[in-house]
Amino acid sequence: MSRKAKIIRKTTETDINLEIDLDKTAGSKIDTTIPFFNHMLELFARHGFLKLVIKSKGDTHIDDHHLIEDLGICLGQAVAKALGKKTGINRYGSACIPMDECLCRVDMDISGRPYLIYNVKYGRRKISGFDQTLVKEFFKAFTDHSGITLHINFLYGDNGHHIIETIFKSFARALRDAVTLNQNIEGVLSTKGSL
Repeated sequence: MSRKAKIIRKTTETDINLEIDLDKTAGSKIDTTIPFFNHMLELFARHGFLKLVIKSKGDTHIDDHHLIEDLGICLGQAVAKALGKKTGINRYGSACIPMDECLCRVDMDISGRPYLIYNVKYGRRKISGFDQTLVKEFFKAFTDHSGITLHINFLYGDNGHHIIETIFKSFARALRDAVTLNQNIEGVLSTKGSL
């Protein structure tokens, strides 16, 4: 069973080509034109044990909002497409990952019901020009288009870079747990028979 997907999204604001392979760990290549976000998505691919290839550009001369949001849309669509009928997956995933003084917990349910809880506070708004509030926009777009219930609870810490890094690492590990195939699961893990 191949668990990979390719999404192409072209609008007047953004142009995105995104590929994901949930069962391959090498070959990720990410170029969003936003260096800080490249770094976060590289961490996500590495710690989520998946292959992610992204080539994108957008109207970042205005700001990064459209591109970040559309990347969330594309990643959500790609994960949903790669999972198909969600047969045999664990469905649930949780991770609590430290990054120096920061700690974040992420819990998810690949339920078919998109929902985002985002309990994160930042000390300052920007990191090298990157607006930290866009991280929430990314995850909102991701949940809306993946059908995943996602709880992101930042526990403590104060360095903005570390805060976002622990969010993405925790997200990566929780997703890895949730999409992992489990030989003990026949069909989908639901009494309804569908997710």
